[in-house]
Amino acid sequence: MNPTAFKDTTANDDEDLERAGLGQTIATVERAADVLVVFAQSQEPTLGVTQIANALSLSKAAVHRILASLRSRDLIEFDNRTRRYRLGPMALSIGLSYLSRVDVRYLAQDELAQLSAVTSETATLSIRNGRHRYYIDQVRPHREIVMSVQIGVPYPLHAGSSSKIFLAFLPVEEAERYLAGRLDKVTKQTVTSAAALRRDMVRIRECGYATSIGERQSDAASVAAPIFDHEGKVAAVLSVCGPADRFEAEARDVVPALLSAATRVSARMGYLPSTAAQGLQRVKS
Repeated sequence: MNPTAFKDTTANDDEDLERAGLGQTIATVERAADVLVVFAQSQEPTLGVTQIANALSLSKAAVHRILASLRSRDLIEFDNRTRRYRLGPMALSIGLSYLSRVDVRYLAQDELAQLSAVTSETATLSIRNGRHRYYIDQVRPHREIVMSVQIGVPYPLHAGSSSKIFLAFLPVEEAERYLAGRLDKVTKQTVTSAAALRRDMVRIRECGYATSIGERQSDAASVAAPIFDHEGKVAAVLSVCGPADRFEAEARDVVPALLSAATRVSARMGYLPSTAAQGLQRVKS
C-alpha cells in the first residue's frame, strides 16, 4: 500500500467530517438566533415552548435544547412559576451595547435633554425596524407625575404619534403592504381603519408632525416629529409625551420646540432642505 495515498485519503475524510460538523454548528446557531428573534418580536413578555416551536416549525425537543443552551449564557430565563421563558440579562446587555452604537442616539441626546427641560415633559427618541418602532432613549422632567416609556419594546407602526411618523413617510408600496396586514388595537383609541390611517398620513406629511391621544397608551398623549438623514429618509423620531389629562391641552404649544429640535438633529445627520423633495417623491412613487 502506498503510505502517501493512504495519508491523503485520511486527510480528505477529516476535511469532509470537519465541513459536516461546521455545517451542523451553523444550523444550530441559526436556530438559536431564530428563537431570540421570536422573543424580540413578541408582544408577550414570556413565551412557552409550544409557541416557539409553532412559530419556527421546530419540534419541542429541538426548542428545549436551544433554550437550554441560551439559558446557559443568560440570554434566556425560565420562570418556574409559569413554566415559561423570557429574555435574560445578557440579551439586555447586547441590546444596550447596540443602542450605544446608534449614531442618532448620540446626536440627539442634548436635544432630548433640552426638549424635556423646555416643555417640562418626557422627551423620547425612536427608531424603526421593519413593521415595528422602538424607543431607544428618553429624558424625563423633574416633576411629580411624568410619563415613562419602555426602551427596546416593539410597537406597531399605526399606534401612537412616533409610530405614525414612520408610517407616514414610508414609500407608498411599503406603507400599503403594512396597511393591508393585521392592524390590532393596542388601546380603545388605536386607529385600525386603513382609510383613516391614510388620511392621517397625508396630514402628517403636510404639517410635519403627528399627535396621539391614548392611541398607544390609554392615559398618555404625545406629539412627534421626524429626524431625516442625508438621503431625506426618516432615520428616527423625536416626541414629547405626558399624562393625557395634562398634556392634551399643551401638545400644540410644544410643536414649535419639537420641530426646531428635530430640524437641528436632522442637520447633524447630514440632512439638507434640498433633499426634502426627493424624500417626499419616494413616498409618493
